[in-house]
Amino acid sequence: MTADPWHLYGLMLRSRLLEEATARLWEDGLISGELHLGTGEEAVIAGIVSHLRDGDAMALDHRGTSALLMRGADPGLILREMLGLPGGLCGGNGGHMHLFARDLLTASSGIVGAGGPMGVGFALAAEMLRPGSVAVAFFGEGAMNQGMMMESLNLAAVWKLPVLFACKDDGWSITTPSAAMTAGNLDERARSLGVPAVVVDGLDAVAVWQAAQRAIERARSGAGPTFLHARCVHLEGHFLGFALTRLIRDPLREGPGMAGPLARSLLQPGGAPGQRWQGVKTVAAAVLATLRDPRRDARNDPVARLRAQLTDPARLHDLEEDAGREVVEAVAAAVPEVAR
Repeated sequence: MTADPWHLYGLMLRSRLLEEATARLWEDGLISGELHLGTGEEAVIAGIVSHLRDGDAMALDHRGTSALLMRGADPGLILREMLGLPGGLCGGNGGHMHLFARDLLTASSGIVGAGGPMGVGFALAAEMLRPGSVAVAFFGEGAMNQGMMMESLNLAAVWKLPVLFACKDDGWSITTPSAAMTAGNLDERARSLGVPAVVVDGLDAVAVWQAAQRAIERARSGAGPTFLHARCVHLEGHFLGFALTRLIRDPLREGPGMAGPLARSLLQPGGAPGQRWQGVKTVAAAVLATLRDPRRDARNDPVARLRAQLTDPARLHDLEEDAGREVVEAVAAAVPEVAR
């Protein structure tokens, strides 16, 4: 069995289009609170979810939209949930960080690292009730510093549970570089707990598919868990509307709102001018770091990267037309007034 790039691209494109539509609803003020998009993670999700079948389970983090959509959840129900509407996936009670789908054996949580215990629980249930089924736990690299995640890895190894621990590593723990707060090597950490670790390019859907195939086959055979370390890039940063990303994309609009308070602080008489100047330098350094951020490099977009490998223009056109129409219809069904 080999990876089908067309199938993977279809999954990834639909996910990207739905999240872009979600972003527009958020920008229009129809979705409240923070919004954590999974744009940039599509190759990781598609490469893994493509191997799942009935009876398999997923434990998701606060970026669960892509996995649910690729697993078969109704996009209209997902949108209505984010809008807080009664007809949403969870009755409008969960929002985008707490999505549940009983029929798909899927649960998500906004608690960092919670995917570990949930994944282990799903895997134990699979072993007891649905032999041959597996569970997947999705989380970011920052979650590896949570005690419950390491306990989950340990228990899964001791009991040889059928679970794939999928670490989506974008190098950032919210707005802090992960390297500044994580000691040692994550792969060695997993291996020290008895869980084999595999590193894969999380921007390459086919490579993820191949690595996931081996890990999931291993789990189904009763050989135990695997730690899949996939490096990716969150194209929107930790959350939609991240201030530095807005500044870089639209400096004329966003710059005055940031520069004004900084200038007033720096020129204010008295106090501690040295500390105020240090604050300005800190902000300037953050802006320069954002300019060099891999999120700004088009080569780090997994959807565009896979699209460039597809060589049948007519088939590509039809696929993209169908995907676009599906998302437009989903938005229209969820928010009829938006369609008008």
